[in-house]
Amino acid sequence: MNLNVFAGRPNPHVFFQPRIEPWYDMHQRLGDISSRLRSMSLLDFYDDLRVSMRYTHYYTGMPYPIETRHSPEVKVRYTGDGENASQTIETPFGNLVQESQLTTDKSWRTVKFMVATEQDLKALTWLCARTSHHFNRKAFLEGAANLGDRGEPQFWVPKMPYQALAQSWSTLDDLVVALAEIPQVVEDAMKAIDASYEPLYDELAANRDVVHIVNFGENVHSALLSPKYFEKYYLPYYEKRSGGLRKNGIFTHVHIDGYFKPLLPYLKDLPFDGLEALTPKPQGDVTVEEMKDAIGDKVLLDGVPALLFMPYHTEEEFESCVRQVVKLFSPRLVLGISDEFPQGASEAMLERVRWIVRFCESS
Repeated sequence: MNLNVFAGRPNPHVFFQPRIEPWYDMHQRLGDISSRLRSMSLLDFYDDLRVSMRYTHYYTGMPYPIETRHSPEVKVRYTGDGENASQTIETPFGNLVQESQLTTDKSWRTVKFMVATEQDLKALTWLCARTSHHFNRKAFLEGAANLGDRGEPQFWVPKMPYQALAQSWSTLDDLVVALAEIPQVVEDAMKAIDASYEPLYDELAANRDVVHIVNFGENVHSALLSPKYFEKYYLPYYEKRSGGLRKNGIFTHVHIDGYFKPLLPYLKDLPFDGLEALTPKPQGDVTVEEMKDAIGDKVLLDGVPALLFMPYHTEEEFESCVRQVVKLFSPRLVLGISDEFPQGASEAMLERVRWIVRFCESS
């Protein structure tokens, strides 16, 4: 059913693939769910709900099927005390240092990013010239076997250069200032990031016998960029990377969440087969109808706002939204939650997930 949606083949009913893994993981760790759920593995939990899974490595304990390799001259050090952690990478342009702290919900949050200055950008360019990313077929097949028939095994590729800088290497403020003041230095770093991905995309194309759908897990939203930057930095990259995979018969989709109204004019022509996590009002900044008008015949992945799984939204609001999303986007629809079942939701709200299962199977 998962592949049928992308290939344009018929399915017996609407295909439902919500992402609930973070909720399950957090509440298992907190121990604040029923003994019945606590006794289940993640796979048992999904089977109990009768829903599909999307990603091989997401909270499953399976390895991420993409490896990062450094040349021998790259020296990396890690330190930590269980509550604080630090990663240091030595370069001729100075050390790159990332600091993280353990939060109250036992997840790690970056509190200091590696790149903030011109020297840091030069250090990053040096590092990326000595870094390469690769597809690990064995790890992918292990994750796929674990996933079983619960969905077509998928994973996400590393973020495109602008997104990597804005979210992983730097803060958005530092990136925007650098683009205004030292654009060539920033663009040199972007080119080095892109070049480090070259082996990965060659290997993905060579493994198209097992890799059928790839996600660009970008978390694009309009607060990160202007349309000018989207045209300059995003579109050419997506044409090259996603376009190359599609030419080799691999379906692709991109993760766009948050507010995205300024990007509506671009969506139908993006070189992806699907758009993941587009979120309508009351959570996003567009209506469901505006989404439908904007994406053309692309596959919509998700579509039901996560907020509707909170008790301050009524059953009527929730059911109305689900019906509207299915009516407008099916059969080019992988129905899901935009973008995940909220971690703050109670266990009782899983009944709304079960309602969708019944609705889909009867539609």
